[in-house]
Amino acid sequence: MSRKPGSSTEEVRSWLDAAHRGLCDHADVLDNLNVFPVADADTGANLSVTLGHAAQAAHLIEGRDVGELLLYAGQAALEEARGNSGMLAALTLTAMGHAVEGSARLTAEQLKDAFMAARVRCSSALTDPVPGTMLSVLQAAGEVPVPDTSAEGSNQQLVEWLDLMLAACTQAVVDTVEQIPVLTERGTVDSGALGMLVILTALRAELGGDEDFEDPVTAIVRHHALPLTSEPQEQLEGWEVMGTMDLPALDAAELRHELDDAGDSVIVSAVSEQEDGYTWRVHVHVTDPETALELMRHRGKARNVTVTSLAAEPR
Repeated sequence: MSRKPGSSTEEVRSWLDAAHRGLCDHADVLDNLNVFPVADADTGANLSVTLGHAAQAAHLIEGRDVGELLLYAGQAALEEARGNSGMLAALTLTAMGHAVEGSARLTAEQLKDAFMAARVRCSSALTDPVPGTMLSVLQAAGEVPVPDTSAEGSNQQLVEWLDLMLAACTQAVVDTVEQIPVLTERGTVDSGALGMLVILTALRAELGGDEDFEDPVTAIVRHHALPLTSEPQEQLEGWEVMGTMDLPALDAAELRHELDDAGDSVIVSAVSEQEDGYTWRVHVHVTDPETALELMRHRGKARNVTVTSLAAEPR
C-alpha cells in the first residue's frame, strides 16, 4: 500500500514505534560500542527501554496536536529513563514537544527549530557537555537549512529536509571517531550518537513516505563498529543511581550541586510542573550508591529508584 509523506500524530506515533524497534534491533551493537562516558555496555539497552516507554505513551494520548503528543511521550520516557543516553533521548522528545506545541503537523522549519531546542535542552541538563556525542548529532540536525526548492511548509519540502538532515547527522556520527580520544584509539563511533541516528533514521522513514532512501546505520556499523565477539571492556567500579523526585527548583539546583561533588555524569532535569515545584529525574554515577541516595533522601522522597553497577556484563 502506497504511503504519502506526512507528519500528523499518526506518523509521529509510527516514528516512535519504529525508533523503538530499530533500537531493539541494534541494542547489542550499541552496547558493544559503549565506552563513553563510561564503558558500562548498556547504551543500547537503555535507549531501547526508554524509547519503549515513549512509544507506549504516544498511543495513550488522543488529539491532533503533535507537540502535545511528543511532550507527553517524552515526559513518560523521562520518568522511566535509563542511563545518560536514555535521559538525553527523553529530553529530546520533551524539548521537541515544547517547540512545536499547538501544531497539527510538522514542517521542515519546525523540525529544524525543534532539534536545535533539543540540543540546547540536553546541553543544559549536563554539567559538562561534550562534543562527539548525541549532542553533536542534535546540533547537526538543527543546523540543516530548510531547502527553498519546494513550497514553504509542504510535504515535499519536509522530505527534502529530512534527507539533508539524515546526511548531516550521519556525518556527525562518523566524525565522533576523531572527537573523543577513546573512540579514536578504537576507531569506533560514539554509541549514543549512533543510537540517536537510529532514531532519526526512523523519523525519515516514517515521515518521508515511500520514497527510497539509504539506511546509513548499516554502513556505519559495518565500518565503525567492533565485532560482537570482541573482548569485553575492563570491568568498572561504581554505580549508577537514578530516581524521580518532586522538588522546588531551588532544592533541585542544590541537589545537582551536591551530586556534582559526590560523583559525575550528573543529570537533574525537570519532567513536569507540579503545584509546589517540578517533578525531576535524577541521574548520577558514584563510587558508593548510598552517598547519592542519602543526598536524595535529605531533599525529599524518591520513586522509580534504580541502583545499577557500572561493571559491564561479560559478552
